[in-house]
Amino acid sequence: MRIKLLGAPVDALNMKETVNQIEGFLQRDGKSHFIITLNPEYLYRAQYNEELMKLVHEADLVTPDGTGIVWAAKMAGMPVPERVTGIDLMLSLIPKAAKAGWRVFLLGAAPGVAEEAAANLKKQYPSLIIAGTHDGYFKPHEEDSVVKEIAAAKPQLLFVALGMPRQEQWIHKHKNKMGVPVVMGVGGSFDVIAGKVERVAPWLQKMNLEWLGRLMKEPQRWKRQLVLPKFAWLVIMKYKLKI
Repeated sequence: MRIKLLGAPVDALNMKETVNQIEGFLQRDGKSHFIITLNPEYLYRAQYNEELMKLVHEADLVTPDGTGIVWAAKMAGMPVPERVTGIDLMLSLIPKAAKAGWRVFLLGAAPGVAEEAAANLKKQYPSLIIAGTHDGYFKPHEEDSVVKEIAAAKPQLLFVALGMPRQEQWIHKHKNKMGVPVVMGVGGSFDVIAGKVERVAPWLQKMNLEWLGRLMKEPQRWKRQLVLPKFAWLVIMKYKLKI
């Protein structure tokens, strides 16, 4: 089931259903499928940026990435089962990839981070096929060579860690040239998997306070977090005050 939240489509699926949907993408056809893990920051910016909203509408799958989206859907009277974040979805797909023989490519993060993340994933899942890695510090004139490298590697899953919304814009621009069946942005996931950044404690995640834990670990994120109260007020005006 797909709902519409502040003008954006969101797939009301839990993690298992989302993974099953992606498995279907890989089995059904040779088309390239674009997945967006939608968080409050992106959705708030999309209210004032037509290009960002257009990308969400053109995605094949849009997951509720974060407590804010789950809360907003509930406020709108269209609840979703649970949050499906980029890193959790990636980590749910990796064992499936190892078992099924899907080739995986990691693109993004600082030099060396994607390689370390790939090495750690291989340690955990020795049968996982890493088709390739590439850092995210390439210049605009180098984009074509990166696209060709990915296309030549022939992965089934491409995880792009360029930060939101750059990763979504980059995927949309190049997905048809790369010919990868499933492509999704994963933000800072490689840093966590590589051990460069520690994820917040599970108890904070269960209490829906992961945003607070991340702010404590990365105080420089405070400007980004200012979007959250603005997003919340927008939701309240739209769905409760009917303004």
